[in-house]
Amino acid sequence: MPPRRPARPLPVGDTDDFRPTPARPVRLRARNLAADTHFAPHAHPWAQLASCARGVLEVTVEPEGGDAVTCIVPPSRAVWIAPGARHAVHVLEEAEFRTLYLHASTTPPGWQGCRVLVVPALLREAVAALEAPQLPPARERLLSALVLDELQRAAPAALGVPLPPAGGDKRLRALCEAVLRDPASRSGLAGWAREVGASERTLARLFRDELGTGWQQWRQQVVLAHALPLLARGVPVAEVAAAAGYASESAFSAMFKAALGQPPRGFHARRSA
Repeated sequence: MPPRRPARPLPVGDTDDFRPTPARPVRLRARNLAADTHFAPHAHPWAQLASCARGVLEVTVEPEGGDAVTCIVPPSRAVWIAPGARHAVHVLEEAEFRTLYLHASTTPPGWQGCRVLVVPALLREAVAALEAPQLPPARERLLSALVLDELQRAAPAALGVPLPPAGGDKRLRALCEAVLRDPASRSGLAGWAREVGASERTLARLFRDELGTGWQQWRQQVVLAHALPLLARGVPVAEVAAAAGYASESAFSAMFKAALGQPPRGFHARRSA
């Protein structure tokens, strides 16, 4: 397995030049960042859409009143972050980082905290078009309107790993932390129930009530969050499958393709291109 390089902290930087306003509600900041650079936790008074044209990001968002959610962001995904939400970014593999700063007034109704979105082709191209130098104001307005419309149409995806809220059930917290420490464990919910001293039915209910998802769906997000950085670093698919607790590479590849719309070998190919 390739060794991890030392993390390179970067300052958030002066964002005044990219501050969105009612007249210019969508502003693009594009940067090429080396692997293992990161931005410490910070917040903006505007919303943000974090994505990359190439590479892999890890975005951690701390919703107000809740525990942090960590999202893995390949080029096919983006993370929407609510105004005022604290967040940090870690570059897992050299990335063409594209950040949209969005005026708070553009926040869709009901969007709070953060959400992972599938990036439609039209949204990707509109963001790329905003990079053009000396963009005429009329074209910027048209592209901004298109971005906001496509953003609301983008399908949600599940690449975050939620944890129980502060003060939540201690048995559920113990289970989640144990799985995060050992994502290769093949224990089912019944096995974990015996470990943490709860019934399988109780844990299934707690997953729904406290995390808004089922056990199998939650565990899949843990597996993907663990597997994507390994794949981005060039670890063979068979090794990643074993590290994720899959008995065969084919079963892992089928799950990966169903979740991300592409096989892990295709992901490898893009990273080495």
